[in-house]
Amino acid sequence: MAIITPLLLTLVFGIIEYGWVFSVKQALVHSAREGARTAVLPGSSEADILERVQSYLQPLGLTTYSVELTRATAQEPTEIVHVTIPYADVTLVGGYFGSTDFNLGSTCSMRKEGLD
Repeated sequence: MAIITPLLLTLVFGIIEYGWVFSVKQALVHSAREGARTAVLPGSSEADILERVQSYLQPLGLTTYSVELTRATAQEPTEIVHVTIPYADVTLVGGYFGSTDFNLGSTCSMRKEGLD
C-alpha cells in the first residue's frame, strides 16, 4: 500500500489536471472563434470583440488571458483573434508535472466581406 498509493494518487491528479487543461483549451478555442465571428460583423468594435471573448472565459474563472486582434483592411480582409493564457495561471497542481513557463492559446481567422 505504501508503494502503490503515491503512484495511484499521481495518476489520479494527472488525469484531473489533463481534464482541466483540456477544458481550458476548448474554452480558448471557442472564445477565439466567437471573437472572430463578432469581428467580421459590420460595425463591430474592439470592445464588442473583447466582451464576446470574455463571455466564454469568465464562467471558468479565467481572468488573466490576453487577446490580440488583427483587424481587416482592404488589402488583407481577414480578422484574426488570438487568445492566450499563461499555463501557470491555469494549472491545478503547480509545477508537479514539469515546467509551467508556457502559454495555452488559440487563434481564429475569418474573412470579412464587403471591405472596399
